[in-house]
Amino acid sequence: MPRFAANLSTLYPEHDFPDRFAAASADGFEAVEYLFPYAYESGELRRRLDEHGLRQVLFNAPPGDWDRGERGIAALPGRESEVREGVDRALEYATALGSPRVHMMAGLVAPDATPADLARHRETYVANLAYAARQAASAGVDILIEPINTRDMPGYFLNRQADAHAVVQEVGAPNLKVQLDLYHCQIVEGDLTTTLRRDLPTGRVGHLQIAGVPDRHEPDRGELDIRHLFGVIDELGFDGWIGCEYFPAAGTSEGLGWLDDFRPEFPNKNKYKNQTENQNQNQNKSLKDTA
Repeated sequence: MPRFAANLSTLYPEHDFPDRFAAASADGFEAVEYLFPYAYESGELRRRLDEHGLRQVLFNAPPGDWDRGERGIAALPGRESEVREGVDRALEYATALGSPRVHMMAGLVAPDATPADLARHRETYVANLAYAARQAASAGVDILIEPINTRDMPGYFLNRQADAHAVVQEVGAPNLKVQLDLYHCQIVEGDLTTTLRRDLPTGRVGHLQIAGVPDRHEPDRGELDIRHLFGVIDELGFDGWIGCEYFPAAGTSEGLGWLDDFRPEFPNKNKYKNQTENQNQNQNKSLKDTA
């Protein structure tokens, strides 16, 4: 059965970020992911995880100057020292939060980049990822790379699954893996079933994410057949997490009905089900007693 993690950067926008942990737990999630933890002390985030019985399963390494439009720096020549500082900082947080995965964003390349330019970007990317994987190995952390569609993020360096797997194979580190976002993959390549059946058995996929296509709302809104896709993922024995990285169409909790068929083990759902059954039994008993 797939396991789902709430992405707190996109879900629960009706709450301030620190309050999203409680909201996710109340909806039955047992794990969370989000973009960046660095605006908060790691101890505060750990307290919220522990208080609400949540596991941290993923966050991103520092991406450069996000507010000025940067989307990662791992593939940007000349930023190597900043990459290394970011890796060290990310691993400090990963250790404190117990997160087994850190995603390193590649960054944006110029629209007029030449083949020679792209080759330099790739060389830089491979070298930085090799460094990150070595550092992360001692902390028991996997480094992830994610192909992202250029409709949402024009100029992003890494877009296709095959390219990501080629980088992973070139680096050759067992703790460097691909983050397969089914939303991005559907937009860029489609053919998700074939992609899952081709790539999951390799062991190079360390994390999955899901959102509806094309609008990035709930996964059941749009063109994806999530029942089929989750069945394939289950069939292939993937035991990692699926991050719910989407923007709710109208209220996070109200839009979680799509999860009902895939989370029978969620404690809140079972609690509600048991309460309802007990109420029905008590009502039936009362009717019999008054008959």
